[in-house]
Amino acid sequence: MKAKKKRNWRKWEPYLLLAPGLLLIVLLMGYPLLYSVRLSFLNYNLLTPNDIHFNGLENYQKLFSNPDLWLIVKNSIIWVVVVVFFQFLLGFTLAMLLNSQFRGKGLYQSVAFLPWAVSGFLIGLTFKWLFSQHNGVINFALQSLGLIDAPVSWLGSETFSMIVPIVGMIWYGVPFFGIMILAALQSIPVDVIESAKIDGASATQTFFKVMIPYVRPTITVTLLLRVIWVFNSPDIIYITTAGGPANTSNILPLYVFNQAYYSMDFGYGAAAGILMMEVLLIYAMLYLKLTSYEKAGDF
Repeated sequence: MKAKKKRNWRKWEPYLLLAPGLLLIVLLMGYPLLYSVRLSFLNYNLLTPNDIHFNGLENYQKLFSNPDLWLIVKNSIIWVVVVVFFQFLLGFTLAMLLNSQFRGKGLYQSVAFLPWAVSGFLIGLTFKWLFSQHNGVINFALQSLGLIDAPVSWLGSETFSMIVPIVGMIWYGVPFFGIMILAALQSIPVDVIESAKIDGASATQTFFKVMIPYVRPTITVTLLLRVIWVFNSPDIIYITTAGGPANTSNILPLYVFNQAYYSMDFGYGAAAGILMMEVLLIYAMLYLKLTSYEKAGDF
């Protein structure tokens, strides 16, 4: 009898140990998510607090009938694709350079990774000043070189407004890829590299046949996380352009924020937030499927 009770305890022991963590996740993530879903079906505008009621799919109909929605979605895709592509490309190059030995490597490494320690708010202010039409360094430099005749309105132009936050976000995120990929490169066993060289593999063959398979799991995870983080990071856009002019630099997270906290329409903002969550969920599922994540570490 005692042995049977002991076996039953062993059966439930893992779930009991996980229960505090699962409860915390449910409280911090599950409840807000369910509450947001509920809000998306309500007319919940704090400017009219006495008129809160269930309105069905009205918020979603209003969202998808908004002519600016598809411009905002397009901006979100451009924002993520351009930023993550250049962050990865420059971060990989930085990791490869730092993976070799040279004098002053420690100092250079600390300086190269410095942007990751700067807040997005400060980066936004810095790039807003750099690209200022009247007293910005970029316009001054371009005029000094004779490349432009008059100062360019980088932040107020529908053509160039997206460039400023994109450049700032690229600069901010390069160290993340650099740190992660450098750690993966340094974990490659030295004897594996030496064996490839002894077997007559060229530098290109060693890179693609030996190094890339080792760092592939890291690349897969960092790309997944970075796309989600960049998509959900409107702070630099908010500081530099605030999504303007005419939504030409607006993205979904910033749009949700503005609807909820400027228009005070929490029902409509919740509907836009649910759309944003669904976009990220579909992306994550497709990404994991296409990259064969469960086989990412196989050689």
